[in-house]
Amino acid sequence: QVQLVESGGGLVQAGGALRLSCAASGRTFSNYGLGWFRQAPGKEREFVAAISFSGTSTDYAASVKGRFTISRDNTKNTVYLQMNSLKPEDTAVYYCAQSHKLYATVVSDYSTWGQGTQVTVSS
Repeated sequence: QVQLVESGGGLVQAGGALRLSCAASGRTFSNYGLGWFRQAPGKEREFVAAISFSGTSTDYAASVKGRFTISRDNTKNTVYLQMNSLKPEDTAVYYCAQSHKLYATVVSDYSTWGQGTQVTVSS
């Protein structure tokens, strides 16, 4: 069974940066797509970024494009989310997830989820 553990969340001022990490154990890491999602209070979980199994393809939500960067290191079984120019509206619990496909950008294509890490951006 795959386990995903996020880290790196915290409190930051608007305009600041954070780097989230997600370490995986279990099923072969490099065979599947990975993604980051977020959920703010009272809102549905939304897609943030995705990366293909090889790392050669990425996709981003329009709201974070140009500010966030997703990457993966298959030798360390870890996926990252570099978040720059953070805004108060980025405040949410951030989840990493592993897809059962090579590359996926919709929630329904993800079958394994981490416990989440809180990101709070103050104005």
